[in-house]
Amino acid sequence: MRTAALDERLELRLAEAERRFGQLDEQLSDPAVHRDPDKLRTLGQERSALEPVVRAGAELRKVVHDLDQAREVLSDGDPDLKELAQDEAAELEGRLGTLAVRVRELLIPKDPMEDRPAVVEVRAGTGGDEAGLFASELMRMYKRYAEMQGWTVEMMSVSEGIPGSIKEAIFTVRGRGVYGRLRYESGVHRVQRVPATESQGRIHTSAASVAVLPEAEEVDVEIADNDLRIDVFRSSGPGGQSVNTTDSAVRITHLPTGLVVSQQDEKSQHKNKAKALKVLRSRLLDLKIAQQEAERARDRKTQIGTGDRSAKIRTYNFPQSRVTDHRIGLTLHQLPAVMGGDLDDLINALRLAEQEERLVGTDS
Repeated sequence: MRTAALDERLELRLAEAERRFGQLDEQLSDPAVHRDPDKLRTLGQERSALEPVVRAGAELRKVVHDLDQAREVLSDGDPDLKELAQDEAAELEGRLGTLAVRVRELLIPKDPMEDRPAVVEVRAGTGGDEAGLFASELMRMYKRYAEMQGWTVEMMSVSEGIPGSIKEAIFTVRGRGVYGRLRYESGVHRVQRVPATESQGRIHTSAASVAVLPEAEEVDVEIADNDLRIDVFRSSGPGGQSVNTTDSAVRITHLPTGLVVSQQDEKSQHKNKAKALKVLRSRLLDLKIAQQEAERARDRKTQIGTGDRSAKIRTYNFPQSRVTDHRIGLTLHQLPAVMGGDLDDLINALRLAEQEERLVGTDS
């Protein structure tokens, strides 16, 4: 009879968490600890963090036990019980997989940026007008995904190209777990399709880049006034009669890094400056995180979630209705659904791959 078993690495980490949880219970029952408020608080916080792991682990072990019993009934060959046991085994196998993923998530320290709002920047890349049209479609894809998740979207700035296309769009997405999910979208997105303007029916390849930054708070990044050069100029493009009559547009250059942010969507110079500073602060925080992640990931094989935007991460092949994420080798034949905002299958697979990788990293 085949018995249910946990992944050896997961079993080891879970046993370690359960052992530590027992130690903490013993320490917290010591009267001496209760006389030391600082120690009591530290141990109590550690116990609270481990409690969900231990509870999920106990549930996981029960499912493993019940699955072994169901399989034992199946191997006995009793025809009256076999059908019931088969249904039960199928249900337990599904629960086993779900719970194993849940325990893995709990064993990995939570990203402190997980619930931050995300500043999303979409830019047309190589491919001319077709790249601008694709960039616009990516922007709509993320807006629809945000709607499905119950998140809100605030447009920061949009630079339009030909009708229906964009050169660049920056927007902020707010809601629970926004940055933790959207951060996997950072990178170069490639599209393969026949453009509407192509008379010979040839497939063209174009690209757009996406940057997903955690929204920064003032405490995250300290910016000295003398590190900034602020230029004001007259706005260009659509915006009504008054848009070009005052120097309301703002360009901020961060001298130490050379980062430049321009903002001209608002008619008020003050509002444009505030928006530009917000984007600059997020870019500086993202740079800091990317450097830390690169340091930690130096010896890893993959770079999921490191903020590396130089590499092609995904291809959208319209003739074959295919989406391929090159980081994990995942291909889905559901392009219309993905472009309509259904990104959960892609993002969940990327999260799982990163969890597996980080679980290995915590063992080494």
